[in-house]
This record gives sequence, structure tokens and C-alpha cells, in this order.
Amino acid sequence: MLASDGGVVRLRPITPDDAAAMQEFHASLSDRTRYLRYFGPYPRMTPKDLYRTTHVDYHDRVGLAIELGEVIIAVGRYELLSDREGPRAAEVAFVVADAHQGRGLGSILLEHLAGAAAENDIATFVAEVLAENNTMVTVFRDAGYQMQRSRDGSVLHLEFAIDPTEALLSVRDSRERASEARSVGNLLHPRSIAVIGATPSAGRVGGAVLANLLSGVFQGPVFPVNPNRSSVRGVRAYNTVRDIPDEVDLAVVAVPSAEIPSVLDDCMAKGVKGLVVLTAGFSETGPAGYAAERDLVAAVRGHGMRVVGPSALGIANTDPAISLNATLASVMPGRGRVGFFCQSGPLGAAILGEAAARRLGLSTFVSAGNRADVSGNDLLQYWDSDPDTDVVLLYLETFGNPRKFSRIARRVARTKPIVAVSSGRNATRTTPPSSLERSVERDLFAQAGIIQVDTISELFDCAMLLAYQPLPAGPRLAVIGNSAALGWLAVDAARGAELDVRDPVDLGPQAGPEDFHVAVASAVVSAQVDAVIVIFAPPVPTAVPAYAEAIRSGAESAAKPVLTTFVADHGMPNLLATRGTGGVVGSGSIPSYPDPERAARALGRVQRYAQWRDTPVSATRRPAGLDTERARNLVEQWMVRSPEGDWLGDLEAVELLECYGIGIVEFREVRDAAAAEAAAADLGYPVAAKATGELWRNRSDLNGVRLDLWRPSAVQRAYADLAEVSGNAVVHIQRMATKGVGCVLRVQDDPSFGSVISFGLSGTIIDLLGDRVYRALPLSEGESIALIDAPRAAPLLDGRAGVSGRTIGEPVDKSYLSELAQRISALCDDLPEVRELAIEPILASPEGAAVLYGRVRIGPEPNHFDIGPRRLG
Repeated sequence: MLASDGGVVRLRPITPDDAAAMQEFHASLSDRTRYLRYFGPYPRMTPKDLYRTTHVDYHDRVGLAIELGEVIIAVGRYELLSDREGPRAAEVAFVVADAHQGRGLGSILLEHLAGAAAENDIATFVAEVLAENNTMVTVFRDAGYQMQRSRDGSVLHLEFAIDPTEALLSVRDSRERASEARSVGNLLHPRSIAVIGATPSAGRVGGAVLANLLSGVFQGPVFPVNPNRSSVRGVRAYNTVRDIPDEVDLAVVAVPSAEIPSVLDDCMAKGVKGLVVLTAGFSETGPAGYAAERDLVAAVRGHGMRVVGPSALGIANTDPAISLNATLASVMPGRGRVGFFCQSGPLGAAILGEAAARRLGLSTFVSAGNRADVSGNDLLQYWDSDPDTDVVLLYLETFGNPRKFSRIARRVARTKPIVAVSSGRNATRTTPPSSLERSVERDLFAQAGIIQVDTISELFDCAMLLAYQPLPAGPRLAVIGNSAALGWLAVDAARGAELDVRDPVDLGPQAGPEDFHVAVASAVVSAQVDAVIVIFAPPVPTAVPAYAEAIRSGAESAAKPVLTTFVADHGMPNLLATRGTGGVVGSGSIPSYPDPERAARALGRVQRYAQWRDTPVSATRRPAGLDTERARNLVEQWMVRSPEGDWLGDLEAVELLECYGIGIVEFREVRDAAAAEAAAADLGYPVAAKATGELWRNRSDLNGVRLDLWRPSAVQRAYADLAEVSGNAVVHIQRMATKGVGCVLRVQDDPSFGSVISFGLSGTIIDLLGDRVYRALPLSEGESIALIDAPRAAPLLDGRAGVSGRTIGEPVDKSYLSELAQRISALCDDLPEVRELAIEPILASPEGAAVLYGRVRIGPEPNHFDIGPRRLG
């Protein structure tokens, strides 16, 4: 767990073996703290109280302890009020060691006790607090609970429901965000650094990182640690970290993996606050390395530290007040307002080199290597509140906690653009991701507002635009240049990037600086233009600075993005840069691209992001008529029957879906011709007959279906045919539904993102084209509407074909489809045992939507990606 100051603590259940530790903890409390907790002097716990505190049943009585190292520093517990009528209620209390008060430990205990109580069907917490104990009252209030309070003399009686409301979850998220941001901030703002394994040779890991720290003029003391040298690079060296006389905030570890355990012992004894482990040889080497990595993280967290790595390239902070370059990179970009996170060490070095070559300034950089502890999620939390970072770049190989990543990214992207390139969908895969997996990733990134790119070059193309130019207000683009051929290349690329562009403004090869100035100035003030691409490609050698000044001065008054292809320069030409304090490239600088096509593609991606950001945030709405309790009881019964999970029977699926207002067109399951005839009479003609079994569901050739049966003889004949061809006596007789456009809604397990909902139209051709769109759950109301409109074939739902102006039918009522998606979202969010779901076909019509069939697979609940109390992964 992360305390509010960013330090790591360990939360665990209390056990009977804790009796001695509990007595020691109690004795360490000050008289004042004991008085506030127990309402009077209480120097030593009685044997009865000690037994009751350490012997809990984890149902009606739950106790939790927070440790630092092996020492208990906080305790919380709840106990059921058995004599109270009405919903189950419990009394809650906690106490924190004096030295650790103010670190948010009471809030952590309350949050996890509430989570345990909710799992045990306890609805209300009750607390008795001394009126003078303002700190305790503040903990309850700041947790987001709506309290009822009464007073009896000097004692306050507090009651509050523990059911998580939106306000409560918001408070939890805010606390989590602050703690994680502070923990990363501690790593990136050290006051002193020890380099363990420092050597004089810049060709070795310990020598390279020490050289970078010294040459980067780190604004604090650097302590080389090497038992075989008295000094390294002219700086006094120490045998171990323990021997350093001053405090050490950060330790950079560059020793062989076999020596890591002893190094950890020294760092823990010294009180080091964070580690950057450059050493390789951990999880990337196999099971033994993975076990060693887990032991490393457990030991580090057990002593309140966080670790970057192992196998990391390092961390950097370009703030002049810090000047931290604890990396192995030979090149470090200058100061800027872009934060960069990547996993791969070698790739991180190449990325830093590319950023420096393009003159893209960075605020902070972290290469997390194996990402055993500090992850991209932690850095997003930090950059969200970092005033020195305006743009976030991510190179991702794995997602860790995908649901949390999506939640954080959605929030951060509302104020700071995130550009991400993902090299793979799964850390353990040995094959490239499929087109389906890429589609899922693309759609889910877009849902979260992330600008997804495929290559490092595209990553920097977008970053240069976002770092120095404003966002476009719309898709309208003006292309200006002195080369007609390059102008038309830009126009074609812009149209492919979904930008609205007219014919290019061709100034001709003879155009002078004044021509460029007038054309650019005119474009940026035009109400019909949202962005400008300027192409300067002189046919003969000429005085370039005058043209650069003309373009820059023409764009000065613009609140619109201006991009260039300036003599095919790459990055930020000095002539187009606007310099701030200390010569730092600042806002208003005009980036250049090697060719106008890359400029247009980058602008297209940024424009779609700007459009997403301008879309109002939509709330998650729960539809009316949900019977969650009945659904949970049904799933519990079925899980007892099949603990490993299985597909539900067709009638069971109908029963579960009905709990969420998802009605299947009425049908009967029959096993002979007479029953089929009786079912048809009961349902009313016309009816359809459908074969059952895995091979016969939703076949495009309709060999397993007989439609529009109007007579008993037709029903009997259809039953006989289907039973014979399928080899299965079970046949469905279903009432005929109103004809409409066939659609499909599915939920599937994604190895990286968890439960994902997809929507598309029915049909073999649609399936072959892969015209499905995907969204992460749960869906907001706006997202459910956008989901239905997103497939390329969606115009068919509006009665339109691809040819402009051509109609093929009446528009369907899409509100039924979007509400159906919301109901499925609520079902899957409430019932994590639902691992797979398919509603198909859905016949959408002007009158509504008829669901003809539904399938549901249940299974053991997966890891809680991002629900309940917050824990470090």
C-alpha cells in the first residue's frame, strides 16, 4: 500500500500470532493517543482484549494491521453489532502509531475494512469518537462518507453507509492519485544519490550512470559505493551504503544480480527511500529470475521503498533545480515539457537519442525495464499533477493493470495529451498480435483519448506538434507551399487522415519571403481554417533565414497549429524555434517534417484527439428494472454446480438476461414433433424452428433454421428435418420477430484489457471485413451511443447506403441498441463471473430491437483489475 507521503507500507490481516507484537505496539503509543482511542488511561492491553483483538473470524469480526518492515504501525478492526435490528451494522475503530500519524494510514484501514464489511453483507459502520478527537472525525469525513452524527456528552456517535457511491469512489481515486504521484515524485526529486557498483570505466553500467550524474551536474551529493576503491572519478567512495555519513534518498544499483540481496539489506538499514535497479538477470531470464524479482520487490516494499526496474535504463529529471540524469543513455535531450515512459532499456536509449536529434525537450524520463514495481500507471498519476509536464509519451510492452490504465488515461487525457505506441499485447506471447487484437487495442485507446501510433517516428511526429503548437479547433486545413507536387501530396495525405482540406495554395517556385508571410498570416486569421501546413522547398539554393522569419512572423498571431516541411528538416529547426528562459525551445515554435505526408498524418491524429477532448464527459447510467440480487443468486447456484465454469443452458441464459431487462423473443424448447406443434399453437403463428447444438448456432447458411411456419404440418415437418440433420432431438420453436437489420453484441475476455464489449452488423461479409468496434467496460451513456454509430456499416442502421443521397429503408431506432449495450455493461460489471456473452442476432427496426438468441459463459471471477480498495499490484 502507498501512504499519503508516497512511502510503501504493508497491510495484512491480524492473526493469533500477533499477540506479542500487538502488546508492543500498544505500549509504544503515547498517553494522548491511547486516551483518544480508549477514552481513558489504558497503559497495557488486558489478556481478554488482546485475545479478542488477535482472534477474529474474518466475517463478523475483522482486524487489519499495517506494518513497516516487521513492526506494526497501525491497527484497525470492526465488530458486528449483533443486538442491533435492521441491516447488519458493525462498530469500527483504528489507531495509528504517533510517529506515523498524518500519513493517511487511518484512511487506508477504513477503506479496506469497509471493503471486507461489504463482502460480508455489512451495510453500516458505527463509530464512537471523543468530540475532541478532530483527527478521527476528519478521517471519516474525508473518506467521502455521508455521516449521521449525534452527541452524548463528550462522545460523538457516527453512522454511515459503506456502499460505494460515486462521491466515495471519487475520494478514493483522488487519494490514490496523490499517493502514487508523491511516490514517483520522491524518486524523481532526490536530494542525494548513492551509486552502488560505481566504477571509473564509462563502458560499464556503474561507470556510465556515475559519469552521467556528475556531468549532468546533479544538484545534490553523489556517493559512489565500491569496496575496492577509495574514490571513483575523483569522488570519495564508500564500502557500503551503510558507511555513507549523510542521508541517502535514492540508490542506483549496478551490481550483479547475485549481490542484490546484500545491497538491499544495506539500503534498508540506511533508510534509503527508493531504488533504481539497472542490473539485468531477473524475470527476463526465466522462472528462477522471476522468483528473484518477486523477492526483490517484496523486500523493497516491506521496508517502505519503491523500485524502478530491474533491467532499467534509468530515470531523469531535467528541472535545473534537480538536474538528474541517472540513466545509461549517451545522449539526454534538453529541458522541455514532455514526460516519457518506456520499458525497454536499449529502446529507451534510442528514444532519447531521437528526441535529442529532433530537439524535443523532456521534463522527466523513466525507463522501468521489467516494471516489477513502478509502472506506466504510476507515471501517469505523477504527470497528471506535474506542472512541468504538458504532454505524455508512452512506449508500452505490457499493460499491467489494464482497467486502471484505462481509467487513469481517460482522466489525464482530458487535460494532457497522451501518445502511445504499443509493441505487444502480452508479455508472454511469442507471436505478433493479430489484426483482431490490434483492432481491440486501437478502439480501447481511442475510447480513453489516447493517441495511438504504430512507430517511434509517428510518436515523435505527434509529440513535436503537441509540445509546441495549440490543438486544432476543427478538421479544416490549409496547405501553402512553393511546390505543387508536395502540396498535392499533403492534400491526399490529409484527406486520408480525415481532414477537411481544399486545393493547396501554390505560391510557385519564385515565391519570396513576403509571399509566404502574407499567405500564412491570411490563413491563420481565416475563420475557415483550423490548421496550416506550410511547405518550403526551394528549387535552388537561397537565403533560408528570411523565409523562416517570414513563416514564423506570419504565424505569430495564430491560436491555430502551424506545421512545416521546411527544407525537409526533421524536428525543430533553430530558425523556426521560439526560445524561452535559458534558451529552452518554447510554445509557438514551428515543427518541421521530412515530408508533408507525415505532417498531415500527425495533424489528423491530433485533430481526432482534440475532437475527443471537446466531447462532454458522459456519466455511467444504470438502466431501470435491474434485478441484481436475483442475478447474483442464480450465478452463485450455477457456480456451485460448475466451479470451473461453463456455458449456461439456453433457458438459463434467458433467465439471467431477463434480470437485466434483456428479453429474448419467446421460444419453447421441444423434444418431439407433437411438443413442437403444441409450442407453436401456444406462441401463435407464424413461428420459426431452430436446430440446437454448437454447430448450428447462428449459421450464415440458415441450414439449421426454418422460418415463417404458418401451419401445424409445417411445424411438424420442420421439427423432423432439423432433428435429423442436427442429430439432436432438442429444437427451439420461436415466435417470428419483426424483420430488421441484423446486429451483434458480444462481451469477451481480452488478455490485456479484461472484459471488452463489441458491436457490429450481422453477416458473413461483415465478419470477413472485421467490421467490429470494441469498448472497455463499463460503458457510459455517451459511449454506448457512440458504440452503435462506430462500425463502418453503421449507415445501414440509418437507412443509408454508401452512395451519397441513396436510401435503402427506414432508419432503425438506435436508442434500443444503445440501451441494450448499457444493460449488458451493467450485467458484466455487477457479475464478474460472466466471462463471455453473445447477443445475436438482434433485429433492429424502426419499432425497436428484437433479440433472437443469447449465450452466456460463466467462470471463476478473475483478478479484480481495478475495483475495491487500492493495493499495489
